[in-house]
Amino acid sequence: MAIADYDIQVVFFDFSGVLAEEGFVQGLKEIGRQHGKEPDAFLREATEICYNNGYADGRVDEHAFWQDVRESAAIATGDADLRREILSRFVIRPWMLQAVSRVRTGATRTALLSDHTNWLDELDAAHGIYRHFDRVFNSFREGMTKRSLDFFRHACDVMQVAPQNALFIDDNPANTGRAESIGMHAVLYTAYPSLVTDLKRYLPAVVLPPEGNVC
Repeated sequence: MAIADYDIQVVFFDFSGVLAEEGFVQGLKEIGRQHGKEPDAFLREATEICYNNGYADGRVDEHAFWQDVRESAAIATGDADLRREILSRFVIRPWMLQAVSRVRTGATRTALLSDHTNWLDELDAAHGIYRHFDRVFNSFREGMTKRSLDFFRHACDVMQVAPQNALFIDDNPANTGRAESIGMHAVLYTAYPSLVTDLKRYLPAVVLPPEGNVC
């Protein structure tokens, strides 16, 4: 498709793994190591708990999530120590926030579309993340996750954009695949240099900042 054929009106950005380091993944792996668990297996176990017990879509609170993790994995560590392993690893990529600001012009709006929890609000309070976006879609607040096509449809409806005029950037191929299945354009984030190239296809006038601490 030629560049002129694209009419991107809204760009949706994932948070973990795109705007910030993957604190949830790396934190859970470290918790697993500390408790003698195989890190990847513990990550899968805790992730499924997060989705299945309702923490990811706001049906239960953080304590209920950690309680289920403790019971499933037979560990006794308290909430505060467990959450510290997660939150300390969400390192914001400031050049990505600047990239969002450059994408956000009069003709193009930006939105955050994330499977996250109350932790995202805490990270915003510390780093001023939300101000870079026209709308924030946090699964914990919206009551749905990216495991459902409804979350993508909901985000497009709220932003009043047709899926074919929306671009979604995520580091999880399952999520980009779901976005594409409803007609959205999608970019699988693997590294910043490739994002610069991919985004140029859709928004040729946008000049992204160099990778590094630029904000």
